[in-house]
Amino acid sequence: MKKLDNTVLARRANQIKEELRQKLRKPYKQVIDLYWGDPHAAGVKPLSFVRQVLAACLYPDLVNSNTLPVDVRQRAQRLLGECAGGSVGSYTATAGIPEIVHRISEFITKRDGGAPSDPENIYISPGSQWALRNILKVLVNSQASPRTGVLTPGPEEQGWELHVEELHRALDSAKGLCNPVALYVINPGNPAGYVQSRKTMQEVIRFASEKRLFLLADEVYQECVHGEKSEFLSYKRVLSEMGPPLSDTVELASFHSASKGFMGECGLRGGYVELIALDLMTDPPQPGDPSYPLYSEETQHIKTMMVHNVKRVFEVLNSLPGFSCKPMEGGGFAFPRLHLPPKAIQKAKEMEMEPDLFYCMRLLEEAGVLVKPGMENGPKEGTHHIRFCIMNPEDTMEEMLSRLSSFHTQFMKDFS
Repeated sequence: MKKLDNTVLARRANQIKEELRQKLRKPYKQVIDLYWGDPHAAGVKPLSFVRQVLAACLYPDLVNSNTLPVDVRQRAQRLLGECAGGSVGSYTATAGIPEIVHRISEFITKRDGGAPSDPENIYISPGSQWALRNILKVLVNSQASPRTGVLTPGPEEQGWELHVEELHRALDSAKGLCNPVALYVINPGNPAGYVQSRKTMQEVIRFASEKRLFLLADEVYQECVHGEKSEFLSYKRVLSEMGPPLSDTVELASFHSASKGFMGECGLRGGYVELIALDLMTDPPQPGDPSYPLYSEETQHIKTMMVHNVKRVFEVLNSLPGFSCKPMEGGGFAFPRLHLPPKAIQKAKEMEMEPDLFYCMRLLEEAGVLVKPGMENGPKEGTHHIRFCIMNPEDTMEEMLSRLSSFHTQFMKDFS
């Protein structure tokens, strides 16, 4: 079957937006875009403290103005004092401004229950993907035969839990095809929202040690934990608490980003590799600071919004015939399974589309809702899913669920 480029959905969504601007008649007034994990584009308000400090750093005259809270001006003044020439436009050290790196190290030590963090292992980067790509450039030998391989677990059906048995199976099946050198894991999960348990993480670490694999831990959604019984633990913390010889021998790189979580600053491109986070993310206002009440209010609002959206998505989708949605413990996306009628699957084949892409295209055209086909995330063969961002204002999510419900009900009737 011909696999169409999934950017066809994004291109068509842009075309529909232009058609709406030109007053072409549609059964909806705007496209609800949940394809990307971009909370600010979706209407989530940026954190005031973060934007105020950024503004003062970019325009230092604000430091001497009374328009901003005292702690914001003090923070900006301190940050500017760590920049060459007192300007954020000056060059920085390769790994980042040393003083900020040390504060990040302190944050990681506190986050990981006292497990020590060495500032020498911290490298600030323009986004976590940039950092990941550069690590892969070191690991991957483009001239090797067989080719270099990286294990990337796909979502599983049993509560989306990562199973070490499947890692062994995948590694065995790779023999002769590639030479696996690394294992990539994301926790909390994307797209499925599974938060790994300590037991699972210990099994993954032992597997990586046994197979001599470099462990790449993508932990950009560590703030986004929704399950009441779920707790985020970093791979670095679990590895440290397992002790020697594992803590001395397993090679680990962990990644974090300002684009995800409560900050949601996708356009600013801030991230880290190893044990790195960003200064405003790792050192927020504390009780007693002038900015703390508003910062606390805004972050709590985002937490409440996400918990509400998770609950509503779970309730609504599981009430629709042909949908099943696992509980979302963490992360920024939902990944419900579609149980499509045979006629819909046949129609997709006739149009040379994957069934979930066919469904998503119909959803976009008829309901103005842009979501991502699940096939991109490598689910079990023969299963179909959609993925969409849950970091959206509650009214946007309710409108999306209303449109999706109406569309899905009619879709199932049309192909029953």
